Amino acid sequence: METADQNFDLSLLLEIADGSDEFLVESIDMFLIQTPELMGQIYNAIVAQDRTLLATSAHKLKPNLGFFGMLTGQAIMVEIELLTKGGADFNEIIEKYNQVSGIIQPTIIKLQQIRNERAG
Repeated sequence: METADQNFDLSLLLEIADGSDEFLVESIDMFLIQTPELMGQIYNAIVAQDRTLLATSAHKLKPNLGFFGMLTGQAIMVEIELLTKGGADFNEIIEKYNQVSGIIQPTIIKLQQIRNERAG
């Protein structure tokens, strides 16, 4: 199973796991729970135009994306956080949200496959 593509790279996680499939599976499990929750919070904050919740949720999601080598997604999340704090129009923020969502969704599917393969 591939552990990298244009949207993610598990090199850092695999290095930290040092051969432990259990660590890898637990890390992926946390990502699979936390990331959709945070994306939901971000979406709800956009709909409610709640800049505080939006900035907080975007900030929380950045390290998850970085840990899984999702550097483009992480960079877009930084943009969302900055746009939110800078008072940008929500239409611009929605565009960025859709971009990062388009990166995260296929990665979640691949991570589920890797997780199932490594869980044995």
